Amino acid sequence: MDASFLERDTVTVAKELLGCELVRQTEAGLIRVAITETEAYQGSDDPASHACRAVTPRNRLMFGEVGRLYVYLIYGMHLCINVVAHEPGGVGAVLLRAARPLEGLELIRGNRGGAPDRNLLNGPGKLAQGLGINRDLNGCDLLAEPPQGLALERGAPLAGPILVTPRIGITKAVDYPWRFVAE
Repeated sequence: MDASFLERDTVTVAKELLGCELVRQTEAGLIRVAITETEAYQGSDDPASHACRAVTPRNRLMFGEVGRLYVYLIYGMHLCINVVAHEPGGVGAVLLRAARPLEGLELIRGNRGGAPDRNLLNGPGKLAQGLGINRDLNGCDLLAEPPQGLALERGAPLAGPILVTPRIGITKAVDYPWRFVAE
């Protein structure tokens, strides 16, 4: 994976991240997952985005270099992970909502504390927890060589259709069809 893949329209990147892989090297071993659900968030033209008003300490990564991991806390308890992706000079990030385990299933199970397999990585907070993500990885370069604890790689092409829907779990711009799900 290189920066040119992410230096495009955020909505386009959100759709094309489906099937890409996140690779997490932990002290206990390797975790590899295929991304199966994403949502795009842009800048001032997107009222549901953290970046809709101005740069803040929380959202500053969305305005910066593509390929960075943007980690934030929601509801005071769940971490969400995003890939910074936007056109040059733009603003945006893709929320990673769900994934399918490829390697390290036992590690994911351990990180998720006994959750049933069907619920291991089927939500943004569950995905972050399953991968063992913490706020220390905020700003991590997903494209770095060697990897910095978490890497983004191209995966196998998707075999099935892609479902396009409005984003969920938000109250503004709920009609934007910027959620993508691999079926």
